[in-house]
Amino acid sequence: MSEQIEKNIHCPYCDEVITLLIDPSISEQSYVEDCHVCCQPISVDVVIDETEAVEVYARQENE
Repeated sequence: MSEQIEKNIHCPYCDEVITLLIDPSISEQSYVEDCHVCCQPISVDVVIDETEAVEVYARQENE
């Protein structure tokens, strides 16, 4: 079982830094995570390439 990777993002609503736990065994992920400060829904897309580089994209849910 792969150990989770921590990635920091900025909430697209309140700009607070949020730490996400990413499962590296799944190369493409999309999900909604609520900001722990403003409680707004953040759409999160994660892409892990063949070199295991992790890219995290966060946007407002209604974008």
